[in-house]
Amino acid sequence: MSPEEEIVSPPEAAIAPPPDRHECAACGYVYEPQKGDDRSNIAAGTAFEDLPKNWRCPVCGAPTSRFQNIGPVGSASGFKANLGYGLGVNTLTPGQKNLLIFGGLILGFIFFLSLYGLQ
Repeated sequence: MSPEEEIVSPPEAAIAPPPDRHECAACGYVYEPQKGDDRSNIAAGTAFEDLPKNWRCPVCGAPTSRFQNIGPVGSASGFKANLGYGLGVNTLTPGQKNLLIFGGLILGFIFFLSLYGLQ
């Protein structure tokens, strides 16, 4: 393969990370930049930092100062300082944790039902 035929991948710095979501501390509403806010005519793709100064929570009316950064979609939940503890479970995303918990419960239930097959 000649050097001209090599596939060039973009450097990791060029790939933009997904924008952070912000959660209202008063009511739990989560502003997701990918969706925007239809009620206030905020276009999809608008970052939280780019929202108008007079924008308020569409559910409870709280100002932007009441919102907390909860990171991008699919990021590991919890404090960054605690991600290194445990048996590697702290680095799982919420979806992976749900799969692990409920998958274990279903597997345990199947094993329990298999005891009826013993005679």
